[in-house]
Amino acid sequence: MERDLEGLNSALNSVKILRSNVRRVFESISNGLRADHGEESKENKYILELQELLTTVNNNLRDVEGSVASLTPPPSAFNLGNSTYLSQETTQERQQLYGQLVNSYKWTDKIREYSALAGNILASNSFNKTYKTLSTTKRRKTQTSNHNVAPEVIENLIISIDRLFNDVTITPNRPLVPNPVIQVSLGRVLKAIIAFKGLMIEYVVVKNLSEGNDLWTESRYRVFRKVTENCHAAMCHFHSPMMPELAVRSFMHWFHSYITLFSAPCKRCLKHLNCNLPPTWRDLRSLEPYHEECK
Repeated sequence: MERDLEGLNSALNSVKILRSNVRRVFESISNGLRADHGEESKENKYILELQELLTTVNNNLRDVEGSVASLTPPPSAFNLGNSTYLSQETTQERQQLYGQLVNSYKWTDKIREYSALAGNILASNSFNKTYKTLSTTKRRKTQTSNHNVAPEVIENLIISIDRLFNDVTITPNRPLVPNPVIQVSLGRVLKAIIAFKGLMIEYVVVKNLSEGNDLWTESRYRVFRKVTENCHAAMCHFHSPMMPELAVRSFMHWFHSYITLFSAPCKRCLKHLNCNLPPTWRDLRSLEPYHEECK
C-alpha cells in the first residue's frame, strides 16, 4: 500500500513538472523574439532556446510514462458518477468542490470500516445487565423503570421532601404530566427550579429569588451560575437507579446546605469571599462550604 502511494506521488510530481515546462514552451512561443536575444543571429538563439525547452519537455514526458507504467492498474474502472461534471466547471470556487468531495468519500469509507469493526466486536460480546442479589435464596424482583411511575408516587416523594426542612418552600408544577417541575426556595437566599423524569432529577437551574422561573434560562448572576454547575455535579453523584427516592433525598439534603451560602466562611481559607465569590461548593459528604479554588 505504501509503495503504491509513493509511486502515485512520484507520477503526480512528474506530471506537475511536465506541465510547468510545457507552459514555458508556450510562453516562449507567445513572446517570440526578445531583446535579450541580442541583435546578431537572434533567430538562431531563439530556435536553440525552443529546442532546449522541447528537449526538456520530451524528457519530462518520458519520466511521466515511466512513472505511470510502474503503477498498479486498478481492478476495474472507477465510477465517478456525477462528479465527472466537476471537471467542466470554470469558476475557481466550484473547482474546489472536487477536493472536498474526495475528503468526504474518505471520511465515509472510514466510518464504514469502523462501524463494521464495532459491529463485529458487539456481536461477539453479550451485554446482559445483571444485578447482585441481596439473598442467595431469593430472586430479586424485576424492577420497573424509574422513568415510568405513577404521578402519585412522585407527589408523595415531593411532599415528604417538603416536610424535611422548615426553611424550604416547594412549589410543584406539572407542565409535562406526569413529570413535575418544582421550585425550591431556600429561605431568602436562592431558589432552584428542578425538573424530574419519573423518580430521577433530570435538570437543575439555580437563580436569585427575584428572577423568573424559566427552566432553560440561566441566572444573570455569576454566583448562582456557579451553584448551578455544582448542582449538576451533585445530581450525577447522588444518581442511583436502584434507590431513586434515596438519591433525591440525599441531593436535597446536600442542596439545603446552601442556606448558608452568603453567611458561612470557607472551611479551608476561613474567608467569606474569594475572587468576589462566596463559597459556592458544598462537600458531598460533610456538606462543609468551600471556595472553588479551595476545595
